[in-house]
Amino acid sequence: MKKKWILVLFAIVIVLLGFAYINRDQNKQGTSITAVGSTALQPLVEAAGEEFSKDNPGVFVNVQGGGSGTGLSQIQEGAVSIGNSDLFASEQTGINEAKLVDNRVAVIGITPIINKNAGISALTSQQLKDIFTGKITNWQDIGGRNQKIVIVNRTQGSGTRITFEKWALDNERSIASQEQDSSGTARQIVATTPGAISYVSFSYADKSVVMPTLNGVKPTNNNVKTNKWKIWSYEHMYTQKKSDEDTDKFIKFVLSKHVQDKLVPQLGYIPVTDMKVERLE
Repeated sequence: MKKKWILVLFAIVIVLLGFAYINRDQNKQGTSITAVGSTALQPLVEAAGEEFSKDNPGVFVNVQGGGSGTGLSQIQEGAVSIGNSDLFASEQTGINEAKLVDNRVAVIGITPIINKNAGISALTSQQLKDIFTGKITNWQDIGGRNQKIVIVNRTQGSGTRITFEKWALDNERSIASQEQDSSGTARQIVATTPGAISYVSFSYADKSVVMPTLNGVKPTNNNVKTNKWKIWSYEHMYTQKKSDEDTDKFIKFVLSKHVQDKLVPQLGYIPVTDMKVERLE
């Protein structure tokens, strides 16, 4: 009988240890904050997410692209924690801005980028518009090399594309061309394709491509702050009216002095507080 009770107690201990291991694994899994949308904003959210997770063990920030349109539709449906967008919700068809909270976390400049072999380092606003609307088709027509212009657009619903067409093309639509859903991919194609031109946020532009002046104005953060460079947008992290505690905490972290003073400028963005002008949409 004594041996039987020992076996029963042993079995109970094994069960309790099993529950302990299950709870340990569940704690390891933790919780996840999913942010989806703008690829222009993605580097900042990823960097902030890594720091936030270090300070908040068990909370993982999952950041995905897909474009501003996707971010806005996903957050409106409640499918994600945060919808990253280069656009105001009011600018996107089918989005009810009254259901969302707009957290403006930074400003980003957007610049045309040109393949280095095109022989072009300066454009006028009219030339840029004529290129993307198909009126100018060879770089030779504006002082460059005898090279056919290859337009690389962002996908429909991209906040970068909508901003570019609104402020660089005076609300005209670009002609049909190949489309890319990633700023990084667009830059890579321009860098390796003779005659190519596209547009990306400042944070994605590098020495592999040419960032032309526009009407003599350089694409710099200082010129964005004063609106001398007019192709820019706010970076929004939209949440629902009632978001969970971890999401609210992460938004506050992104808006904190540490992120705004360090990560934002370090990654090529501009703190909203540094802007000398304001746009309502």
